[in-house]
Amino acid sequence: MDSPLAGKVALVAGATRGAGRGTAVALGEAGATVYCTGRTTRDRRSAYDRAETIEETAEMVAAAGGHGIAAAVDHLNAAEVEELIRRIDAERGRLDILVNDVWGGENLIEWNTPLWEHNLDAGLKMLHGAVDTHLVTSHFALPLLIRRPGGLVVEMTDGTREYNTAHYRLSAFYDLAKSAVLRLAFSQAEELKPFGCTALALTPGWMRSEMMLEHYGVTEANWRDGAAINPHFAAISESPRFVGRAVAALAADPDLHLRKGGSFSSGGLAREYGFTDVDGSQPDCWRYLAEVQDAGLPADPAGYR
Repeated sequence: MDSPLAGKVALVAGATRGAGRGTAVALGEAGATVYCTGRTTRDRRSAYDRAETIEETAEMVAAAGGHGIAAAVDHLNAAEVEELIRRIDAERGRLDILVNDVWGGENLIEWNTPLWEHNLDAGLKMLHGAVDTHLVTSHFALPLLIRRPGGLVVEMTDGTREYNTAHYRLSAFYDLAKSAVLRLAFSQAEELKPFGCTALALTPGWMRSEMMLEHYGVTEANWRDGAAINPHFAAISESPRFVGRAVAALAADPDLHLRKGGSFSSGGLAREYGFTDVDGSQPDCWRYLAEVQDAGLPADPAGYR
């Protein structure tokens, strides 16, 4: 089996579910050692109260061909993050890939609710979870990552820079959270440049996360049945593994430095690198959203996957 990331060490911050889990497993497919962090373990659920655990993710990494290591961490807790990085340094002596995927704001969003009507505590908590966690993690992780040139930092967000600049995203709080992460990728890229390391922003498309599958009453095995509720979901959605394979392709690219500070999507990178989703397709969600769904056209994946 091809293992382009054998010997590489990755930290996926927020690997319990969704894009983080998909990314951890995809890095495992490529042979990496992956530290999978989150707050929910088999012994303790977080306040988010979901069933998925970091131990499950680590086991999935191993089953895919990598080495998965579960580490319970609250990325708003600086001391816990600092201890995690000390552990990685002691056990591996290196960090090649950092994926800042912590989010956990799904239950805090009030869709299409103006700033003055949105619950203030929920909105601010969303920002803390989406931005502060990334800053805290990078603060402690980057000194380890810059020891060797070629390191990669991926800031996971929702929407490309081009799309988000032109579109209002759900609420002022959500809009700011996702736009801030895009800018954070750019600023880190500037600071990493002298060390030969790269930071960039990456977005999945319409992702079939555990919560999204539950919302449509389907599973990964029959997700196309979601067309009964939303035909666009069935037309263009992608598995969490797809964006993970984008991260793996980036990490294995010898010309990665040419992408520093950029904003990319799973679908766009699939066409450049040639990887596919688990069903063999290459869904290009953000182009589809702009050209089909936002344009009010009927669902039709032709030419988009």
